[in-house]
Amino acid sequence: MVNERVILTKKDLIQQFKSCGVAEGQTIFVHTSLKKLGFVVGGAETLIRALLEIVGKEGTLMMPSQTWKNRDPSTGVHQEAPEEWWPIIRQNWPAYDKEVTPSITMGIVAEMFRKWPGAKRTNHPARSIAAVGKHSEYITKEHDLSNIFGENSPLDKLYKLDGYVLLIGVGYEKNTSLHLAETRANFSSKKFKDESSAIMIDGERKWVLYSTQAVNDEDFVRLGSEYDKEKNIKVHKVGNAEVRFIKQKPMVDWVVKWMERNRK
Repeated sequence: MVNERVILTKKDLIQQFKSCGVAEGQTIFVHTSLKKLGFVVGGAETLIRALLEIVGKEGTLMMPSQTWKNRDPSTGVHQEAPEEWWPIIRQNWPAYDKEVTPSITMGIVAEMFRKWPGAKRTNHPARSIAAVGKHSEYITKEHDLSNIFGENSPLDKLYKLDGYVLLIGVGYEKNTSLHLAETRANFSSKKFKDESSAIMIDGERKWVLYSTQAVNDEDFVRLGSEYDKEKNIKVHKVGNAEVRFIKQKPMVDWVVKWMERNRK
């Protein structure tokens, strides 16, 4: 079935997202595909303004601003580069600068959001998150190199704030909060790995090694489908986009149990 051509103003977006349950004062991790909505008058700017207007001064929005190419070439993040170039990349890849370094493949909305007036961004050189609003300082002030998605990470702080996940035109494969469940679940195949990134230390660029849990999103679509069915998660429509608006805490708790049953 081909979607009809749709044009959306800020007023339309506000009305339709409110009908999904988005409301004043909420803390929300947003994942979005702008093109899935249809023609948004003003594009990414209008979508961000609409969501910020709904949550208001007491609310907070979060979006991914990852720079995952700032990792060792041996991990495959620079597939276009032959192996003989890897030492040059390690020696010269720019150190992460949260004010400057662009997000990579996070989408036009997330890239605009990280530069939004008042936006805060975490210091993680590969897995940063940006936030705007009341709790932005709390959410972004610490982001441990090794503990990317676990205790006291931005995802864990969203959990403690009893926040939400908003999936706009994307599915569970883009739901970063599921990685928090991965850190909490006990399953025998859990692994840790060494990663490395370029960061600034005392004004000098350093290529730094750190150990972190290896994450795996291969079963996210499957578990998301089962969660939708078991919890009767409503799939809304905003423009042409399928939208899910989900409380993060019960979702994470459910996924922990699911992973402990289904991951070996």
